[in-house]
Amino acid sequence: MTRRPLPLLALLLLLLTACTTTPPAPDPRPDPGPRADRWRPAPGLAWQWQLSGRLDPSVDVPVYDIDGFDHPATTVAALHRRGRKVICYVSTGAWEDFRPDAAKFPKAVLGKGNGWPGERWLDIRRTDLLAPLMAARLDLCRAKGFDAVEPDNMDGYQNDTGFPLTPADQLRYNRLVARLAHDRGLAVALKNDLDQIPALLPDFDFAVNEQCAQYEECDRLVPFVRAGKAVFHVEYELETGEFCPETRRLGLSSMRKRYELGAWREAC
Repeated sequence: MTRRPLPLLALLLLLLTACTTTPPAPDPRPDPGPRADRWRPAPGLAWQWQLSGRLDPSVDVPVYDIDGFDHPATTVAALHRRGRKVICYVSTGAWEDFRPDAAKFPKAVLGKGNGWPGERWLDIRRTDLLAPLMAARLDLCRAKGFDAVEPDNMDGYQNDTGFPLTPADQLRYNRLVARLAHDRGLAVALKNDLDQIPALLPDFDFAVNEQCAQYEECDRLVPFVRAGKAVFHVEYELETGEFCPETRRLGLSSMRKRYELGAWREAC
């Protein structure tokens, strides 16, 4: 029995499928091209976190965390010349009406306010709409020469967002953001979201945390330290003497800041 007609039939079926099937959406990831291995910050590095006011580049620390939209590539390059690694702050879980890309976010993904003026939670379930927007933001970080990204508002499922977000939704979205960052050669931080550290530790290169000492939960960040990954930590309402001895023992990179996150800092 001959088997020669079968390939022809298969070819006709493939052609028919190609004509009737909607092509898949393009992957929002660009080709990152050749690039050295991403930065992997180790525990104990001192840092500066400044998101408001005129940037003070003179703080003698090896790591700066600054706003990705507010600063040009020349600022990042100047910090590099001082020997600093530079983290790009962007919000990935909330919409901000003051950003230049605000009009690109469909109304369907905008939820309740997150407590900050002009900001609203995002429906992180809609990765079909949000992935290209976040990819563009991370492209901006890469184009400006940043070494890493701090994606903020990564714990919407624990808040009243206006959407029925689940822990699984958050895991899926956070991993998407981490992948988009890594595809661009950027290190990526897990911001807060302590409950999901055991699941997300392999996906993130370091952590950024606010007020773990005030809420007596800094020990939950120790898995990052044990994995050789930095934990950059701030307190706002405690004096350094109230938290530094313990966070230093745990291996966290801690300092005290004011809520507006200007240049002022008090390091441990």
